[in-house]
Amino acid sequence: MFGLLKKFKAGFAKTVAAIGEKTGALFGRKPIDASSLETLEEALYTADFGVETTREILEEIKAAYKKDKELRGQAAAAIGAAVLQRVLAGAEGRLPATAASAPTVIAMIGVNGSGKTTTSAKLAWRLKQEGKGVTLAACDTFRAAAIEQLKVWGQRLELEIVASHTGADSAAVAFDAWQAAKARGRDYLIVDTAGRLHTKSNLMEELAKIRRVLQKHDATAPQHRWLVVDGSLGSNSIEQAKVFHQSFGLTGLVVTKLDGTSRGGAIVGIYRQLKIPIYFIGLGEKAEDLQPFSVDDYAKAVFGVEE
Repeated sequence: MFGLLKKFKAGFAKTVAAIGEKTGALFGRKPIDASSLETLEEALYTADFGVETTREILEEIKAAYKKDKELRGQAAAAIGAAVLQRVLAGAEGRLPATAASAPTVIAMIGVNGSGKTTTSAKLAWRLKQEGKGVTLAACDTFRAAAIEQLKVWGQRLELEIVASHTGADSAAVAFDAWQAAKARGRDYLIVDTAGRLHTKSNLMEELAKIRRVLQKHDATAPQHRWLVVDGSLGSNSIEQAKVFHQSFGLTGLVVTKLDGTSRGGAIVGIYRQLKIPIYFIGLGEKAEDLQPFSVDDYAKAVFGVEE
Protein backbone atom coordinates (compact mmCIF):
# COMPACT_ATOMS: atom_id res chain seq x y z
CA MET A 1 0.00 0.00 0.00
CA PHE A 2 2.89 2.33 0.72
CA GLY A 3 4.13 1.88 -2.83
CA LEU A 4 0.71 2.68 -4.28
CA LEU A 5 0.35 5.82 -2.15
CA LYS A 6 3.78 6.91 -3.35
CA LYS A 7 2.68 6.39 -6.95
CA PHE A 8 -0.46 8.43 -6.36
CA LYS A 9 1.60 11.27 -4.89
CA ALA A 10 3.94 11.23 -7.88
CA GLY A 11 1.01 11.06 -10.29
CA PHE A 12 -0.79 13.98 -8.67
CA ALA A 13 2.39 16.04 -8.23
CA LYS A 14 1.01 19.05 -10.11
CA THR A 15 -2.23 19.05 -8.14
CA VAL A 16 -0.31 18.76 -4.87
CA ALA A 17 1.99 21.58 -5.98
CA ALA A 18 -0.98 23.76 -6.89
CA ILE A 19 -2.19 23.42 -3.32
CA GLY A 20 1.07 23.10 -1.41
CA GLU A 21 2.92 26.00 -3.01
CA LYS A 22 0.12 28.38 -2.05
CA THR A 23 -0.38 26.96 1.42
CA GLY A 24 3.10 26.57 2.83
CA ALA A 25 1.84 27.67 6.22
CA LEU A 26 -1.02 25.20 6.10
CA PHE A 27 1.18 22.21 5.33
CA GLY A 28 3.94 23.34 7.63
CA ARG A 29 4.14 23.41 11.42
CA LYS A 30 2.68 26.88 12.00
CA PRO A 31 -0.77 27.44 13.50
CA ILE A 32 -3.65 27.97 11.08
CA ASP A 33 -4.66 31.58 10.48
CA ALA A 34 -7.07 33.52 8.26
CA SER A 35 -4.42 34.02 5.60
CA SER A 36 -3.61 30.33 5.28
CA LEU A 37 -7.31 29.46 5.06
CA GLU A 38 -7.75 32.03 2.32
CA THR A 39 -4.85 30.63 0.33
CA LEU A 40 -6.19 27.11 0.80
CA GLU A 41 -9.58 28.19 -0.53
CA GLU A 42 -7.95 29.71 -3.60
CA ALA A 43 -5.83 26.60 -4.14
CA LEU A 44 -8.80 24.25 -3.90
CA TYR A 45 -10.72 26.26 -6.47
CA THR A 46 -7.67 26.32 -8.73
CA ALA A 47 -7.40 22.53 -8.46
CA ASP A 48 -11.07 22.28 -9.52
CA PHE A 49 -12.51 20.83 -6.31
CA GLY A 50 -15.65 22.90 -6.80
CA VAL A 51 -17.78 25.03 -4.48
CA GLU A 52 -19.38 22.29 -2.37
CA THR A 53 -16.24 20.33 -1.58
CA THR A 54 -14.15 23.46 -0.97
CA ARG A 55 -16.76 24.80 1.45
CA GLU A 56 -16.96 21.52 3.36
CA ILE A 57 -13.17 21.30 3.73
CA LEU A 58 -12.86 24.89 4.96
CA GLU A 59 -15.80 24.61 7.37
CA GLU A 60 -14.40 21.50 9.01
CA ILE A 61 -10.93 23.00 9.35
CA LYS A 62 -12.41 26.18 10.84
CA ALA A 63 -14.50 24.15 13.29
CA ALA A 64 -11.42 22.22 14.39
CA TYR A 65 -9.47 25.46 14.75
CA LYS A 66 -12.13 26.93 17.05
CA LYS A 67 -11.62 23.97 19.35
CA ASP A 68 -7.84 24.02 19.11
CA LYS A 69 -6.06 27.32 18.39
CA GLU A 70 -2.80 25.42 18.06
CA LEU A 71 -4.09 23.40 15.11
CA ARG A 72 -1.15 22.79 12.78
CA GLY A 73 -0.88 22.25 9.04
CA GLN A 74 -0.63 18.50 9.01
CA ALA A 75 -3.68 18.18 11.26
CA ALA A 76 -5.61 20.48 8.90
CA ALA A 77 -4.41 18.46 5.92
CA ALA A 78 -5.70 15.28 7.58
CA ILE A 79 -9.10 16.94 8.02
CA GLY A 80 -9.14 17.86 4.31
CA ALA A 81 -8.26 14.29 3.37
CA ALA A 82 -11.02 12.95 5.62
CA VAL A 83 -13.58 15.19 3.89
CA LEU A 84 -12.52 13.86 0.50
CA GLN A 85 -12.76 10.28 1.77
CA ARG A 86 -16.29 10.93 2.97
CA VAL A 87 -17.41 12.70 -0.21
CA LEU A 88 -15.96 9.93 -2.39
CA ALA A 89 -17.35 7.04 -0.36
CA GLY A 90 -18.48 4.42 -2.86
CA ALA A 91 -16.50 5.91 -5.72
CA GLU A 92 -14.14 2.98 -6.19
CA GLY A 93 -15.14 0.73 -9.06
CA ARG A 94 -14.02 -2.90 -8.85
CA LEU A 95 -14.48 -5.50 -11.55
CA PRO A 96 -16.45 -8.53 -10.34
CA ALA A 97 -15.52 -12.07 -11.30
CA THR A 98 -16.13 -12.80 -14.98
CA ALA A 99 -18.91 -15.11 -16.11
CA ALA A 100 -17.81 -18.59 -17.12
CA SER A 101 -20.05 -18.85 -20.18
CA ALA A 102 -19.12 -15.73 -22.15
CA PRO A 103 -16.51 -12.97 -22.29
CA THR A 104 -17.32 -9.93 -20.18
CA VAL A 105 -17.46 -6.93 -22.52
CA ILE A 106 -16.05 -3.53 -21.55
CA ALA A 107 -16.99 -0.78 -24.02
CA MET A 108 -14.58 2.15 -23.84
CA ILE A 109 -16.30 5.41 -24.76
CA GLY A 110 -15.09 8.99 -25.09
CA VAL A 111 -14.16 11.89 -27.32
CA ASN A 112 -10.99 12.10 -29.39
CA GLY A 113 -8.01 13.12 -27.32
CA SER A 114 -9.25 11.65 -24.04
CA GLY A 115 -6.71 8.82 -24.16
CA LYS A 116 -9.36 6.18 -24.84
CA THR A 117 -7.37 3.99 -27.25
CA THR A 118 -4.23 4.08 -25.13
CA THR A 119 -6.27 3.34 -22.02
CA SER A 120 -7.93 0.37 -23.74
CA ALA A 121 -4.51 -1.15 -24.41
CA LYS A 122 -3.26 -0.43 -20.88
CA LEU A 123 -6.38 -1.98 -19.38
CA ALA A 124 -5.96 -5.10 -21.53
CA TRP A 125 -2.35 -5.38 -20.38
CA ARG A 126 -3.31 -4.98 -16.71
CA LEU A 127 -5.96 -7.68 -16.94
CA LYS A 128 -3.49 -9.93 -18.75
CA GLN A 129 -0.97 -9.37 -15.94
CA GLU A 130 -3.67 -10.57 -13.54
CA GLY A 131 -3.89 -13.83 -15.48
CA LYS A 132 -7.01 -12.99 -17.48
CA GLY A 133 -7.57 -13.81 -21.14
CA VAL A 134 -8.26 -10.61 -23.07
CA THR A 135 -9.21 -9.69 -26.63
CA LEU A 136 -9.18 -6.09 -27.89
CA ALA A 137 -11.61 -4.94 -30.59
CA ALA A 138 -10.38 -2.01 -32.72
CA CYS A 139 -13.81 -0.48 -33.34
CA ASP A 140 -12.59 3.07 -33.88
CA THR A 141 -12.68 2.49 -37.63
CA PHE A 142 -13.35 6.18 -38.27
CA ARG A 143 -9.64 7.03 -37.82
CA ALA A 144 -6.83 5.01 -39.37
CA ALA A 145 -4.53 6.39 -36.67
CA ALA A 146 -6.63 4.79 -33.93
CA ILE A 147 -6.38 1.33 -35.48
CA GLU A 148 -2.63 1.69 -35.98
CA GLN A 149 -2.18 3.06 -32.47
CA LEU A 150 -3.93 0.06 -30.98
CA LYS A 151 -1.86 -2.31 -33.14
CA VAL A 152 1.37 -0.67 -31.97
CA TRP A 153 0.34 -1.04 -28.34
CA GLY A 154 -0.70 -4.61 -29.10
CA GLN A 155 2.70 -5.49 -30.48
CA ARG A 156 4.50 -3.76 -27.63
CA LEU A 157 2.45 -5.44 -24.90
CA GLU A 158 1.72 -8.72 -26.73
CA LEU A 159 -2.03 -8.21 -26.80
CA GLU A 160 -4.60 -9.99 -28.93
CA ILE A 161 -6.42 -7.59 -31.27
CA VAL A 162 -9.27 -8.01 -33.75
CA ALA A 163 -9.21 -5.20 -36.32
CA SER A 164 -10.35 -4.34 -39.83
CA HIS A 165 -9.68 -1.55 -42.33
CA THR A 166 -10.42 2.16 -41.97
CA GLY A 167 -14.07 2.85 -42.67
CA ALA A 168 -15.19 -0.69 -41.85
CA ASP A 169 -18.46 -1.20 -39.99
CA SER A 170 -17.45 -0.86 -36.35
CA ALA A 171 -20.39 -3.00 -35.21
CA ALA A 172 -19.24 -5.79 -37.52
CA VAL A 173 -15.75 -5.62 -35.99
CA ALA A 174 -17.29 -5.86 -32.53
CA PHE A 175 -19.36 -8.85 -33.68
CA ASP A 176 -16.27 -10.65 -35.04
CA ALA A 177 -14.23 -9.80 -31.93
CA TRP A 178 -16.91 -11.26 -29.63
CA GLN A 179 -16.96 -14.47 -31.64
CA ALA A 180 -13.15 -14.69 -31.50
CA ALA A 181 -13.05 -14.00 -27.76
CA LYS A 182 -15.76 -16.59 -27.15
CA ALA A 183 -14.07 -19.24 -29.32
CA ARG A 184 -10.73 -18.69 -27.59
CA GLY A 185 -12.22 -18.77 -24.10
CA ARG A 186 -11.22 -15.22 -23.21
CA ASP A 187 -12.40 -13.62 -19.98
CA TYR A 188 -12.72 -10.11 -21.35
CA LEU A 189 -13.45 -8.33 -24.61
CA ILE A 190 -12.42 -4.67 -24.55
CA VAL A 191 -14.09 -2.63 -27.29
CA ASP A 192 -12.32 0.59 -28.28
CA THR A 193 -15.09 2.67 -29.87
CA ALA A 194 -14.72 5.66 -32.15
CA GLY A 195 -13.80 8.89 -30.43
CA ARG A 196 -16.76 11.15 -30.82
CA LEU A 197 -18.22 14.45 -29.77
CA HIS A 198 -21.17 13.78 -27.52
CA THR A 199 -23.17 16.23 -29.66
CA LYS A 200 -22.83 14.15 -32.86
CA SER A 201 -26.02 12.11 -33.13
CA ASN A 202 -24.78 9.85 -35.96
CA LEU A 203 -21.77 8.80 -33.93
CA MET A 204 -23.89 8.24 -30.85
CA GLU A 205 -26.08 5.99 -33.01
CA GLU A 206 -22.96 4.03 -33.96
CA LEU A 207 -22.43 3.31 -30.27
CA ALA A 208 -26.00 2.12 -29.99
CA LYS A 209 -25.50 -0.15 -33.03
CA ILE A 210 -22.42 -1.76 -31.47
CA ARG A 211 -24.50 -2.44 -28.38
CA ARG A 212 -27.35 -3.99 -30.39
CA VAL A 213 -24.97 -6.25 -32.33
CA LEU A 214 -23.20 -7.44 -29.18
CA GLN A 215 -26.55 -8.25 -27.60
CA LYS A 216 -27.26 -10.70 -30.41
CA HIS A 217 -24.50 -12.77 -28.80
CA ASP A 218 -25.19 -11.91 -25.18
CA ALA A 219 -28.27 -9.99 -24.04
CA THR A 220 -26.32 -8.46 -21.16
CA ALA A 221 -23.45 -7.08 -23.28
CA PRO A 222 -21.67 -4.78 -22.97
CA GLN A 223 -21.70 -5.43 -19.24
CA HIS A 224 -19.45 -2.41 -18.65
CA ARG A 225 -19.74 0.94 -20.40
CA TRP A 226 -16.91 3.18 -19.29
CA LEU A 227 -16.38 6.78 -20.23
CA VAL A 228 -12.74 7.82 -20.56
CA VAL A 229 -12.38 11.49 -19.63
CA ASP A 230 -9.36 13.75 -19.84
CA GLY A 231 -8.61 14.88 -16.28
CA SER A 232 -6.97 18.08 -17.50
CA LEU A 233 -10.37 19.33 -18.67
CA GLY A 234 -11.43 19.60 -15.05
CA SER A 235 -15.09 20.28 -14.35
CA ASN A 236 -15.73 20.85 -18.07
CA SER A 237 -15.88 17.07 -18.46
CA ILE A 238 -18.99 16.83 -16.26
CA GLU A 239 -21.46 17.99 -18.95
CA GLN A 240 -19.82 15.65 -21.44
CA ALA A 241 -20.25 12.76 -19.04
CA LYS A 242 -23.90 13.64 -18.40
CA VAL A 243 -24.77 13.41 -22.11
CA PHE A 244 -22.99 10.10 -22.57
CA HIS A 245 -24.69 8.77 -19.45
CA GLN A 246 -28.14 9.74 -20.73
CA SER A 247 -27.46 8.18 -24.14
CA PHE A 248 -25.59 5.03 -23.21
CA GLY A 249 -26.07 4.36 -19.52
CA LEU A 250 -22.51 4.60 -18.23
CA THR A 251 -21.43 2.10 -15.60
CA GLY A 252 -17.98 3.50 -14.86
CA LEU A 253 -15.36 6.16 -15.47
CA VAL A 254 -11.66 6.19 -16.25
CA VAL A 255 -9.95 9.54 -15.66
CA THR A 256 -6.74 10.04 -17.65
CA LYS A 257 -3.82 12.48 -17.90
CA LEU A 258 -3.93 13.41 -14.22
CA ASP A 259 -0.13 13.51 -14.05
CA GLY A 260 -0.04 16.47 -16.43
CA THR A 261 -2.58 18.73 -14.76
CA SER A 262 -3.04 20.74 -11.57
CA ARG A 263 -6.83 20.17 -11.80
CA GLY A 264 -6.91 16.77 -10.09
CA GLY A 265 -9.81 17.87 -7.92
CA ALA A 266 -12.17 17.40 -10.86
CA ILE A 267 -12.50 13.74 -9.90
CA VAL A 268 -14.53 14.86 -6.89
CA GLY A 269 -16.89 17.04 -8.91
CA ILE A 270 -17.48 14.33 -11.50
CA TYR A 271 -18.37 11.78 -8.84
CA ARG A 272 -20.55 14.18 -6.85
CA GLN A 273 -22.57 15.01 -9.95
CA LEU A 274 -22.94 11.57 -11.50
CA LYS A 275 -22.33 9.00 -8.73
CA ILE A 276 -20.71 6.75 -11.34
CA PRO A 277 -17.83 4.64 -9.94
CA ILE A 278 -14.29 5.45 -11.02
CA TYR A 279 -12.46 2.27 -11.97
CA PHE A 280 -9.05 3.52 -13.06
CA ILE A 281 -7.00 6.70 -13.28
CA GLY A 282 -4.13 7.51 -15.61
CA LEU A 283 -1.00 8.74 -13.82
CA GLY A 284 1.56 8.56 -16.63
CA GLU A 285 2.53 7.24 -20.05
CA LYS A 286 3.57 3.69 -19.14
CA ALA A 287 1.20 0.71 -19.13
CA GLU A 288 1.60 0.32 -15.38
CA ASP A 289 0.61 3.96 -14.84
CA LEU A 290 -3.05 3.02 -15.29
CA GLN A 291 -3.94 2.43 -11.66
CA PRO A 292 -7.13 1.27 -9.90
CA PHE A 293 -8.73 4.29 -8.27
CA SER A 294 -8.26 4.38 -4.50
CA VAL A 295 -10.22 6.95 -2.51
CA ASP A 296 -7.87 6.67 0.46
CA ASP A 297 -4.67 7.07 -1.55
CA TYR A 298 -6.14 9.88 -3.63
CA ALA A 299 -7.23 11.89 -0.58
CA LYS A 300 -3.91 11.40 1.21
CA ALA A 301 -1.87 12.17 -1.90
CA VAL A 302 -3.70 15.43 -2.68
CA PHE A 303 -3.23 16.76 0.86
CA GLY A 304 0.27 15.37 1.36
CA VAL A 305 -0.80 13.24 4.31
CA GLU A 306 1.83 10.70 5.35
CA GLU A 307 1.04 7.12 6.35
